Amino acid sequence: MRHGFIKVAAATPSIKVADCAYNADRILSLVKEAHEEGVHLLVLPELCITGYTCGDLFFQQALIESARECAIKVASRVPRNMVVVFGAPVELRGKLHNCAIVACAGKVLGIVPKINIPNYQEFYEQRWFTPALPNEESVEFGDDVVYMGGKLIFTCNQIPYFRLACEVCEDLWVPNPPSVNHAINGATVIANMSASDEVTGKSAYRFNLVQGQSARLVCGYVYADAGEGESTTDLVFVGNNMVCEDGLCLASHSMKPDALLVTELDLQRLEHERRIRNTFVTTNDKQYRYIGFDIELGETSLTRVVDSHPFIPSNDGEANRRYEEVLTLQALALKQRLTHTGCRSAVIGISGGLDSTLALIATVKAFDMMGLDRGNITCITMPCFGTTAKTRSNAVILSERYGCTAMTIDITAAVLQHFADIGQDPGVYDVTYENSQARERTQVLMDVANKNGGMVIGTGDLSELALGWATYNGDHMSMYAVNASVPKTLVRKLVEYTARTTDDGILSDTLKAILDTPISPELIPGSQITEDFVGPYELHDFFIYNVLRWGSSPSKVYRLAKHAFASEYSDETILKWLKVFYRRFFSQQFKRSCMPDGPKVGTVTLSPRGDWRMPSDACVRTWQEELEHNL
Repeated sequence: MRHGFIKVAAATPSIKVADCAYNADRILSLVKEAHEEGVHLLVLPELCITGYTCGDLFFQQALIESARECAIKVASRVPRNMVVVFGAPVELRGKLHNCAIVACAGKVLGIVPKINIPNYQEFYEQRWFTPALPNEESVEFGDDVVYMGGKLIFTCNQIPYFRLACEVCEDLWVPNPPSVNHAINGATVIANMSASDEVTGKSAYRFNLVQGQSARLVCGYVYADAGEGESTTDLVFVGNNMVCEDGLCLASHSMKPDALLVTELDLQRLEHERRIRNTFVTTNDKQYRYIGFDIELGETSLTRVVDSHPFIPSNDGEANRRYEEVLTLQALALKQRLTHTGCRSAVIGISGGLDSTLALIATVKAFDMMGLDRGNITCITMPCFGTTAKTRSNAVILSERYGCTAMTIDITAAVLQHFADIGQDPGVYDVTYENSQARERTQVLMDVANKNGGMVIGTGDLSELALGWATYNGDHMSMYAVNASVPKTLVRKLVEYTARTTDDGILSDTLKAILDTPISPELIPGSQITEDFVGPYELHDFFIYNVLRWGSSPSKVYRLAKHAFASEYSDETILKWLKVFYRRFFSQQFKRSCMPDGPKVGTVTLSPRGDWRMPSDACVRTWQEELEHNL
């Protein structure tokens, strides 16, 4: 349960209608299996003690008494460190209620009655069941007196962000589900015991309903549905089970009786999302009762998918749509800036690398939207000490194939003159040697833009901003930074997408050649590979996403990275570059504090005017110590 992970499961026991003893045994078998797998929360279907389809048998005293005895038996055998939620009828003062029984460590923690009782189409529940009473009741259940009511939240004493509430089937389908109030009163996990029959098209609707509710409430939603063994006199039940988290389906299955659907919820992640959303307003409804339970702290093994490339869609069809969307957003943003400033020309420093290529692609798209001549885009190649013939050639071909105005301005003489002016030894390959070239290139771009009445389009990406891998007032500066919120891994995919979809064979080949070129600033003669200095960008993009999007602690980021990259990087390698990330991220904030305007196109951005506001002199010590302490 470290780092906020709890293991949850949904399951559909194969039952026999009205055979409570048999059903209790099937339930306990699932409880035993779930406990052996380290499950902290197991959710089972609506009325699974009796079966949902008992009909008028619910009026029979024999069934009511058997259901009560078997529910008490199940609750008494729930082991420690585990919460089990299952459905059973509960009688109160001569009225029957369709209830969720919540049990832990051999005791019933509470009983939650169904609030919304359907009586339309195939449903006739009002014939047998009474809606939840408006106020909670104290009821005897076995040897215990427990609370029964619709406003119970079960809170883990050891993990304050594990707060469980229940709703039963139809409660989710109404305009104002109980889970809304549960969530704004603190519940982070909603358990739904359901007996939702199957008709054509309903499965997809139900899936969207559960997924959407988890997003709206920023919660984990565990949904367990009735299935095999329910009567097919009029209906069919297939056990559509699912676990969703903040709009993401973590796991789902159907038609798998007696099979656990197991995954992990990240409750820290949910707490972070609620914390940053000022529109997620919590209330203090005095009618809610918070009931504590105990679960021993320990390590939760991870089985859920941890995406190693969180900025890249895993589905090919979705990926192409997303890539086109990102390019369109970049172009629309630049179009607006060009229109507002009255600029009808743009200047880009083309290096033959990925970032400047993407900036050009977005600029060409913007000019096409505006109906402007691509010849008004001036692409300047500025070779110097480390420039290779390959990158220079690719830059020139790229500019020409897009119909832009290509210029080559060799800055070698200018930089050497600058060295002479400041007393820099050209044989010393230090930071002055490198940054002088970057600043000279920026000066050229700015002055050509002034001369042409144009705008310098920035090429730096999100990953470089996070690491501070840019020369202050050099390539760090531009008049509009179209790549500002595009991470390096996504930059590559956008260029790949363009290479695949263009009808120009030469352009496609040139883009592929750029993709095959190692990432390098080319500021010193010979080989200079960026990832040898700062580390693999795919690791850094993973760090960026989990640190900035979800506020994860360093030890949690390390744990997730080990899980995601288990077959690609050693633990030592991941740890090395994670330490580099934190050191550079904190020390380089001053560059981000004065970065130029650029559009937000994804969920993470470092704009000091938008999503990320951080003092430039913040200390990294707390993050370093947290990592060292938890290794």
